Amino acid sequence: MNTPTQKIIIKLSNSTVKSRQILFNINKQISKEFKVEPISNTVLLKTYHNLVESCKIAADPQIENILKTRGVRSLSGIVVVSVLTKHYTCPGNCLYCPTEKNLPKSYVEMEPAVMRAQANSFDPYKQTFSRLKALKLTGHNIQKINLRIIGGTWSYYPKRYQTWFIKRCFEACNNFSGSRSKNSSIIKAQKINETSKCRLVEISVETRQDYINLAEIKRLRQLGVTKVELGIQSIYEDVLKLNRRGHNLESSVQATKLLKNAGFKVAYQIMLNLPGSNYNRDLKMLKTIFLDERFQPDYLKIYPLALLRETGVYKLYKQNKYCPYDLNTLTNLLIDIKKNIPPYVRIERIIRDIPPNIIIEGGAKTTNLRQIIKDRLVKENLACQCIRCREVKLIQGKLKTVLIRREYKSSFGKEIFLSIEDKKQKTLYALLRLRISNNDLKYLKNAALVREIHTYGEALEIGTTIKSAAQHRGFGAKLLKEAENIAKSEFHLSKMAVIAGIGAREYFRKFNYKLKNTYMFKLLS
Repeated sequence: MNTPTQKIIIKLSNSTVKSRQILFNINKQISKEFKVEPISNTVLLKTYHNLVESCKIAADPQIENILKTRGVRSLSGIVVVSVLTKHYTCPGNCLYCPTEKNLPKSYVEMEPAVMRAQANSFDPYKQTFSRLKALKLTGHNIQKINLRIIGGTWSYYPKRYQTWFIKRCFEACNNFSGSRSKNSSIIKAQKINETSKCRLVEISVETRQDYINLAEIKRLRQLGVTKVELGIQSIYEDVLKLNRRGHNLESSVQATKLLKNAGFKVAYQIMLNLPGSNYNRDLKMLKTIFLDERFQPDYLKIYPLALLRETGVYKLYKQNKYCPYDLNTLTNLLIDIKKNIPPYVRIERIIRDIPPNIIIEGGAKTTNLRQIIKDRLVKENLACQCIRCREVKLIQGKLKTVLIRREYKSSFGKEIFLSIEDKKQKTLYALLRLRISNNDLKYLKNAALVREIHTYGEALEIGTTIKSAAQHRGFGAKLLKEAENIAKSEFHLSKMAVIAGIGAREYFRKFNYKLKNTYMFKLLS
């Protein structure tokens, strides 16, 4: 006799129409019949997989999508796994930064990532493995992973700890997918991950710009890092000095240039409402970042200052020397900022994920600020042009696309942003960042650099396609071919170099790229 969960899945499988509403009705009917509470999607998904494995029903991607919990987690083409480093001394003494016992600088108790790290004793293997398990249990495809390493200043941690930390993350992915790599070297763990079922296609770290130099860039590449988040915070010298940031603006300019010339994706963390700044200066700063070629980040995290008790800013607040923005002022500022964001930038965050109960009154504490701003933009008939606001989620109807080319100067080089979009340029399906510059690393001389290639939409298993997803339709191949033609015919360059994530190397081998000095190279004959 079938259990209630089995009956629900079998009935859904036999239904000619499959939707969340149909599932809700079936779940309600059968739960009532068995006199039990409605069954969660996580339990139903596990039962679905068991029934497929025992050949009682056929596999159906549509059912998996219906049962998926928080589907948005894998609607950008990959899944994000965040792992937090252990507490270590920070070289900075920033006025706004909280310091809590046994936590990396700037992180606080009750943040989701902190709680997951504490539950796993800050062990990188356990953090990664448990997160993969949770994502898989809730129905997400975990074959393409963006590993985000957070906590303190990465470049200041001991090199031995850095190597061990990332190696253990690789081993967790390899072992989770059944590819054993216990107690291996980082090089061996990376090699296994190239063909693992859980591949690290991107690794990002957070660091300070005054720690970026050529030696650090080479080390980051050896570790497999492809993206660097810089704590820019402000572009005003007086604000940096007042907030005891410990570096000048030139450090930010040089770090951005070095990273881009080595192919890295560059993310800026910008802080609004710092002491010494104001509404007009903050707005001018965000406009300048995309008008001045010295900056031009690919990704942006906007963090309105969170006024925490254990900070120097809080002391200024108590002395009436500092006043935080109220919600209305902050919302208006962010809307003004969003109206000026170019279409080649992705705004990843507009507020820290800090529980509001640990922020004092008057600080930024509205965790659903992005939704509030989105609603305001719709009401005022405005739209943000950033990548996140335009990237495809699920495809509905017939797909009609065009290839768009945008160019801009950046860090004394030229950026060519290629994208596949709809004709009205309201929906973005895939992108490629091509850089032409005088590269600082010898083996990148006379090479065009592909800094990013990404197809958005639902994350699919390699080799599969479904009607509602943009992945695996040849968009990446089309963009790569266009980039190669541009490099060869317009700039007369003899080779292409791609800063491919370890787990993405196999993809580029299909197009005759070969691994050398941590990059994938191809001669343009």
